[in-house]
Amino acid sequence: MVNPSDTPAPDPGHPQDSAREGQEFIAQVHQKMSRLVQEFASGAINRTQFHRLYDRYQRQIMTVAQLIAESDPSMWRDAVMESEDTLHLKKRLTAKAVGMSVYDNRSGMPIETLGEFAVEADLIVPMLSSYRSAAAEIFRAGMRNTEMENGQWLCFVPGKHTTLIALFSLEPSDNQLATIERMHQDFEEANRAALAAEHIDPDRLAYPFYAFVQHRAHPDKGVGEK
Repeated sequence: MVNPSDTPAPDPGHPQDSAREGQEFIAQVHQKMSRLVQEFASGAINRTQFHRLYDRYQRQIMTVAQLIAESDPSMWRDAVMESEDTLHLKKRLTAKAVGMSVYDNRSGMPIETLGEFAVEADLIVPMLSSYRSAAAEIFRAGMRNTEMENGQWLCFVPGKHTTLIALFSLEPSDNQLATIERMHQDFEEANRAALAAEHIDPDRLAYPFYAFVQHRAHPDKGVGEK
């Protein structure tokens, strides 16, 4: 009887072994693609992440398959290692909440701005007005988001007293949109008495989405502190 320990291990340099391992690699990439599809379907990633990662996986499969069929099968490892690390790519394409601004629905004026909300008021005011007009025509209209010329995204989240405008570095995922919508609901609930008052004091309000903003000029200070 042959001792299993005496069985020679696969030789990565042998063409047949390399070809088999290449096929196994392709099967693993197909599994990654399936997980990627489910991540997008569940709202965990945005479209940019999906498109770039799916394209990366597809190119890996095509490269490995071509090298196995037409060239030295052992070359597929080097070809795959040359591509960008998937986790790094996924992280680089993740949207970041750059800044947020809360507008009073009655006056149309900003109550508080957090983070680096570098969007001119001349641009925000007509967009906000157009959004409110459209929302008034649609019963219980939800939030809307739009891409800006610089590639950043603006998201409008409606509320009873206020409208939250969030600025993202890239297109936000559905999960991120759901998060800021929930935070805005908590903001209005936590401050319902203050928001219903004739005069709103920004320094007396609680901001659930404060920590969600990526950049803060003074992270060790509270909102309203100078």
